[in-house]
Amino acid sequence: MEPNTQGEVDYEENEDLMIPLPQMTKPQRIAWFRSQLPKLQMLKSRNDSSFHARVSNFFTQNCSTLFYAIWLSPAKFFGQREFMTMDTLLKVHPQGCLLILSSSMDSVLGYRILKPLIDRGLKVLAIAPDLPVLVLNTPAESWLEELKSGNKDPGTVPLFNNLSNLIRLAVLYKYGGVYLDIDLIFLKDLSSLSNAIGAQNMDPVTKKWLRLNNAVMVFDKKHPILLDFIEEFAQTFDGNRWGHNGPYMVSRVVGRVGNTPGYDITILPPKAFYPVDWNKIPEYYKKPEDENGSIWVENKVRELMYGVGTYTLHLWNKRTRKLDIEDGSVMARLFTDHCVVCYGVTRN
Repeated sequence: MEPNTQGEVDYEENEDLMIPLPQMTKPQRIAWFRSQLPKLQMLKSRNDSSFHARVSNFFTQNCSTLFYAIWLSPAKFFGQREFMTMDTLLKVHPQGCLLILSSSMDSVLGYRILKPLIDRGLKVLAIAPDLPVLVLNTPAESWLEELKSGNKDPGTVPLFNNLSNLIRLAVLYKYGGVYLDIDLIFLKDLSSLSNAIGAQNMDPVTKKWLRLNNAVMVFDKKHPILLDFIEEFAQTFDGNRWGHNGPYMVSRVVGRVGNTPGYDITILPPKAFYPVDWNKIPEYYKKPEDENGSIWVENKVRELMYGVGTYTLHLWNKRTRKLDIEDGSVMARLFTDHCVVCYGVTRN
């Protein structure tokens, strides 16, 4: 499938367009955002039939599972760490179809980045998201119109973070499948999961979940909880509080829905998608310094690879983006055991 050859020039995402200066007041921020609107191609519908047609055509390839990732940064920043997520995903799900919703990756450069996977017969494609089409006939349609009017405060949190929160919900609602963040290592097949979301934290005494995360979500097309998520996003949007429109939002909704008939949601424990907490993950990037360190690495690798009910390892990119993956570390071991292309991402 050919990429959008205009994407590299016309639709390159620019995060700076969506990051207000921290000292701005609310009126200043709204005025600033209004000035940026003409440059934000993502908020404009390009062709309501072409987006759906391209997605539908891609999914005619006998996909075992439909996967979605989002990349709203320039394609030139899509590096080896991001490639590692795709590499391990398609190693574990060789018949899966991975759709990357990205304007910048829907381009000649994006195609070159994906080509090593495509050349191996794996099914991966980048398509620029048509946000107006995705939210059509959902509670977020009016939210988007208000945002596009220039009269809504986008908040201090970079808008691309919140647009990502919305896009993942809308694409799952419209097509169904598995949404994934682009900072994961896939360890086991997810195809047995249905209408599932993972807890990030649980009460050690009661064993009840304290907070969910939206970095991995598995839902059927038109599942009612997805519409509830979208409605909550639109009605309670707050661009000034990190996580309010993402992890905290899905937690609020699931907490209210509970065991409502017809929902049948599975809440998976942290070990499913988030087996290592964000403040402990740096240790997994370090090579062992002695025999005890080697034993620790071996134990952690076995625990993650063979532990029942662990499907992914979330890498918490905000915490680890600048860390080297050292040779012999847990991360290095997991990646080399779960890759197809296996670009070198480690250092000695």
